Amino acid sequence: MHFRHGNRAEGPRPAKPDPRSLAAAAAALAARLGAITGGDSGDDRGGNSGGDDDPDRLREVLAAAPVGVALLDERLRWRYLNAAFTTATGLRRADLLGRAAGTTAFAGALGILRRVLADGRDREHATGGPDGAGAPVPPGLRVRYRALRHSGRTTGVVVVVLDDPDPARERLRELERARARLALLDAATERIGTTLELGTTGAELAAFAVPRLADLATVDVLPPEAEPARAGHGVARRLHRVGARSAPALTAALAGLPRPGESIRHREGSAAARSLAGGVAVLTEPGPADACPAGTASLLVLPLAARGRLIGLLTLGRTAATPAFTPDDAALLGDLAARAATALDNARRFARSQGIALELQRALLSEPGNPHQNLSLASRYLPSGSASVVGGDWFETVRLPFGRTLLAMGDVMGHGVEAAVDMSHYRSALRDLAGMDLPPHRILRQLDNVVSADDSARPATCLLALADPGRGRWTFSSAGHLPPALIAPDRPTELLRVPTGPPLGTGLGGYQQTAHPLLPDQTLLLYTDGLVERRGEDIDVSLGRLAALRLPATGDLDDLLDAVLASLAPAQAQDQALAPAQAVEDDIVLLVARPRQR
Repeated sequence: MHFRHGNRAEGPRPAKPDPRSLAAAAAALAARLGAITGGDSGDDRGGNSGGDDDPDRLREVLAAAPVGVALLDERLRWRYLNAAFTTATGLRRADLLGRAAGTTAFAGALGILRRVLADGRDREHATGGPDGAGAPVPPGLRVRYRALRHSGRTTGVVVVVLDDPDPARERLRELERARARLALLDAATERIGTTLELGTTGAELAAFAVPRLADLATVDVLPPEAEPARAGHGVARRLHRVGARSAPALTAALAGLPRPGESIRHREGSAAARSLAGGVAVLTEPGPADACPAGTASLLVLPLAARGRLIGLLTLGRTAATPAFTPDDAALLGDLAARAATALDNARRFARSQGIALELQRALLSEPGNPHQNLSLASRYLPSGSASVVGGDWFETVRLPFGRTLLAMGDVMGHGVEAAVDMSHYRSALRDLAGMDLPPHRILRQLDNVVSADDSARPATCLLALADPGRGRWTFSSAGHLPPALIAPDRPTELLRVPTGPPLGTGLGGYQQTAHPLLPDQTLLLYTDGLVERRGEDIDVSLGRLAALRLPATGDLDDLLDAVLASLAPAQAQDQALAPAQAVEDDIVLLVARPRQR
């Protein structure tokens, strides 16, 4: 991470002040502030506008003090704390302000606080002990409790964190911080990148950041088809939002920002644009050019870089109720962004690969070839709702002499570009073998020999159906594929019994064929397993669901395909915008054929 800092003062370094004298001075200032405001640091800013008793000036001094200071009222509710207090204790303002001490990390010190209220005597204890503050406050901090007096009575308690200069204790704190950092990164590794879905990975990153690390998180990445630039060489400002999350205080305002799935362009001069241009983290207060909700008081924009390439941005925001981001925060969150960027880049690369596979498959699965006039054909291809399972389903139609047409339906094992390429090889080989006018079972035998001779080829299931309307006959042969379905008027769908041989590419052969009457009023349906199979369900149950359907045997073939999908395919098949939980688990390819009356 790179940060730009202001000029440092020249000259000899001043001696380090005594922490105890700093603590005493800060406690005196806090007591004076409490006396002026009656122990309440709300928005009441009445009284003097200048001089030693100006509460605004006292607040400014305490806010800049290097010693952690907090105030509790006489009911032991937290009324004020400065930035050094939140830094030393690791607590957020929202964790304390307005809350009773007994409901916070200082519950263990409640007895001490009550005794200070009762007798007005100062007390000092270490955190982590039986009478001190507990987790998440780091153990070993020395905390002083001093009575706050006003008009002769005790009105609250001043809490001062003493920075112990003991080197051994400081090393222990460094080890604690390092262990917390590693624990954070380990948790991020487990929760971010659980899938190769880009949208899921972006949502996981945003959910991990809020509310643990920020009140607002947005994740923007380059679209999968865009080529990322090298970090520090600039990048196009049009990004794709893949994650957004906010704390309840910002939920309403977040609705006005681009949502996951939408494109976003960061304005010139914004923190995001500067981070993109330089490939560096930008820590700032929100400005007019920054697209962040109203109420965001601190902004941290982190570049997402993987493999030396800038692929996007992680934008984090905090409200005024949470301590502002510090350079230490930026360094830690930069490590988190680096780990998340690798997961996001993996998802981008996978989405790009699957996009190529999908386009290849769609190009290959064109409309059925020109059949004879005695046969009507229609087809439908639906990719899965998950990009991780695109690639292997295919069909083919081959016009043969004497009014015959060969129909083929297959499914290459595996997914991705390789499966789509193998699918193309299967279709090409099938067309060549079909031109030899072999019967279906011999075509499968020859196809099995060709594929098994190629060690890199993937096995595939295949069902061949030879339509011969002139003789009124279907001839089937199967290589491990699901049975064809016959749709007739006024009766359930019939699953035809076809002898099943091993998948193609195994080299085992042993394929058989069977014949079935081809009647004018019947429609044949060929399909891939994505139509019926469900995870964890027995295949017989899945096929039984298809066999129980009463589908339209007359009318337009496209209407029949719509009816099949409406009855069996998950909702995602009809509406690609629905949630991933409803997604089709595998590709679906359908091919229907019906004899045409002359």
